Amino acid sequence: MFIGHFGLGFGAKAAQPRVSLGTLFLAAQFADILWPNLLLLGVEQVRMVPGLMVVSSFDFVYYPFSHSLAMDVVWGLLLGLSYWLLRRNAGGALLVGLLVPSHWLLDLVVHRPDLPLFLGSSPLLGLGLWNSMAGTQAVEALFFFVGLYGYLRTTRARNRQGCYGVWGLAAFILLVHISSLLSQEPMTTAVIGWGGQLLWLPVLLAYWVDRNREVRAGTPATAETHPASAPSTF
Repeated sequence: MFIGHFGLGFGAKAAQPRVSLGTLFLAAQFADILWPNLLLLGVEQVRMVPGLMVVSSFDFVYYPFSHSLAMDVVWGLLLGLSYWLLRRNAGGALLVGLLVPSHWLLDLVVHRPDLPLFLGSSPLLGLGLWNSMAGTQAVEALFFFVGLYGYLRTTRARNRQGCYGVWGLAAFILLVHISSLLSQEPMTTAVIGWGGQLLWLPVLLAYWVDRNREVRAGTPATAETHPASAPSTF
């Protein structure tokens, strides 16, 4: 699952318009942003097994700190609490906190049984949709485009950057997704780890895009103390 996580971030804007799209992306992709750093530090392990699954050859040997359900709940609590301390927005903090373990739930659909529930000797779960290229892409596209539609329904451009920026952001995410399907998969942990740092780019772009858009008048759940036209900042 890749663009599906971003789709969930896009769609979550409708629930809490005060929260920046960048923060929603950060929360929805937190597990995958953390994972390459833990690979580089040698804390977690992955290996390449060509033909392991139709869509992915990643054999996730050990990654409970970034991809176990229990730890994703912990990271969600920490990220949600951090957001509340900075913004004093309880609804936004709850949403941010829930988006982090949502990553595990979406991964559950596509991964083979390799997702742990908790640290230690945990059962490993996964429904294995990655064994179907068509099924995987259909689910990914559904989440992405429904989420993007929700974001566009919730916000409108304040300027040219806000108009073209959101389409550029969506196109960039899709381009990365398509290129990952067509390119040769990396064979070393270092390449995977350093390449994973590119996930920060759509997060940073999302902060910029969201600063150039505003919540549409009449959108439910707009802030009591902020006008509907005010851009979100974090």
